[in-house]
Amino acid sequence: MVAADLLVAQNVAFGIISLMMIVGALRVVTVNNVVHAALWLVVVLSGAAAQYLLLSAEFVAITQILVYVGAVMVLFLFGTMLTRARIGAESDLNNKNWALGIPVALLMLGVMSYVIIDGFGDERLIENPGDMEPIPVQVISDDIFGPYLLPFWALSFVLLVAVIGAIVLARKD
Repeated sequence: MVAADLLVAQNVAFGIISLMMIVGALRVVTVNNVVHAALWLVVVLSGAAAQYLLLSAEFVAITQILVYVGAVMVLFLFGTMLTRARIGAESDLNNKNWALGIPVALLMLGVMSYVIIDGFGDERLIENPGDMEPIPVQVISDDIFGPYLLPFWALSFVLLVAVIGAIVLARKD
């Protein structure tokens, strides 16, 4: 297989996954059911993990799935179910000022696009990915969790306390 064929397949996969993520993101903000919105968010976050796989960043993809798709979405669904909120479709979820959000979102898109284009300029990705030397997973995990291990643990305890508090508040005596 020629490297150019691999890049074409990678570009096609990128397009398919990106389209899936865009549809999922639009459904997150347009669906009238909070649980369905959370499930569409799972689609978007899984698409991000698939994009990391396309970049050969397997460790980051697995971390994305475990942390975001697994832990955060379970916590979100726990919070939704334990707050005694209506689970079904709701008609009054939209804010009255939603029309103001569209130009603000377009302005933010323009500013972020300008910053990204200005920041990276004419830089290009490596032409032949086979020439790159792989980085061991241990080095990546040490770079991520080395300096941030204590805040990571603190955040996990805060989330644990939040879940226990939600269970205690929702419990019927």
